Amino acid sequence: MNLEENSNLSLADCQTLVCPNLKIHWQILPVVDSDKVFLQAIKTDKKLLFSATEGYALKHFDGTWTVKQVQKKCQQKFGESIDSNFIMQLLNKLADLQVLAIPKKHNINNLTTNSQTTKAIKLYRLKSAVQWIWHTDGYWLIRLQNTDNLAYFQVSNYDKNLIIQLSKLPVETIIAKYKINPQYLQELLQRLALKGMLEGIEPPKYQKKFSLLQILYFKFRLFNPDNWLNVNINKFRFIFTAEFCFLLCLFLGFTTVIAFARQETIYNFGQELWKSQGFSLIIPFALLMMFVVSIHELGHAFTLKHYKGVVLDIGLMFICLLPGAYTNTTDAYGLVKRKQRALVMAAGVICQVVIWGIALCLWSISPPVNWFYIATYLLMLAAQFTLVINLNPLNKFDGYYLLEAMTGINHLRQRSFAYYAQLWRREPSQERTEDIEILVVYAPACLLYITWLVINLFFWIWHLYTPFFQ
Repeated sequence: MNLEENSNLSLADCQTLVCPNLKIHWQILPVVDSDKVFLQAIKTDKKLLFSATEGYALKHFDGTWTVKQVQKKCQQKFGESIDSNFIMQLLNKLADLQVLAIPKKHNINNLTTNSQTTKAIKLYRLKSAVQWIWHTDGYWLIRLQNTDNLAYFQVSNYDKNLIIQLSKLPVETIIAKYKINPQYLQELLQRLALKGMLEGIEPPKYQKKFSLLQILYFKFRLFNPDNWLNVNINKFRFIFTAEFCFLLCLFLGFTTVIAFARQETIYNFGQELWKSQGFSLIIPFALLMMFVVSIHELGHAFTLKHYKGVVLDIGLMFICLLPGAYTNTTDAYGLVKRKQRALVMAAGVICQVVIWGIALCLWSISPPVNWFYIATYLLMLAAQFTLVINLNPLNKFDGYYLLEAMTGINHLRQRSFAYYAQLWRREPSQERTEDIEILVVYAPACLLYITWLVINLFFWIWHLYTPFFQ
């Protein structure tokens, strides 16, 4: 049985076929003491043997990859040993083994898996829980909320119309009617599938491989705080009033004056404290940092909740083994007003500044040289230290996301480097004129910052280990 002949498609058309989702009715099992694999039917005892290369390809048969994409992955993995039509041959083999049902004429993804025979998916519909959100920055957001997960996908008005048509017409009809590049449409479908937004297609579950970077940054989800936030948000509504904001500005202005007036005293006491207590300060300082970051994250959470967003998880994170907390504020992307998104991102930083101001005032009025005097000083330093780290827009912390919210440029770093890649390839850019200046500046700034970090890290390690070799 030949797929190309049976389906009346050219070889070029076959390359744009989406490989079917075998995981609905089949599972891939390793063969003991062999690099081969079994394709085992879930509902029957049927078991088929495949080679290691075929097994690698079958892992990508999840309804999101095209024939061309899987072929490319196999060639990258196994090199010249893979035939140029390897995936087409594999599809024909699956059809002969009655794993796939291939009708004579089908749309672009009418390859179907078969436990006996299943119905072909002719149209692509978004799940009923998907919402469309229009942003005044000129794009649409597709929002999907599950029990413990939230996904967003940004599309243009053109892409939105394509997605709507996909629920009404077969893919090949849309390609012919609107003169669309099949690869472009397949990539759009693939991204929707990976986000889990299409009916009948579940997103693949990724298993993160261990890397040394996980030692520097990792996090643990603790619980879903949304119901607790709903119960308690009314207790904090006063924070978002104009009167409270005015009083807060007065307080921060007052503490700034104190800080400048006592900056020499603050610096000298820090030097004396380090000389007298040294490394014994690390544990209390780390605990106070964790306290500051926890309040910081609650600031994000309550601000997002104030604007009717959802917060689906909160947990612990460790950066270079320093403890802290994190809050999932993904739903801030769904806020239509740019000012609201910016306030959600800025809320944590504002909390840190307030903690710094309170700690400074308490330290200034405390009797010198007692535990409270030292504790408030360390709290002030913890707030100041975390504030400096968070506000850097070249790291993917609050400063970066605040810059995204203020400019309306989502995925700023990725788009900035992509803009330079388009210039290199002499391709026209689809970016808005008002965004180009920011994109032009951001990528070089990132490269300079990374270079500066690497050089400083090198010299730090050099100075650390030099005494051992002398």
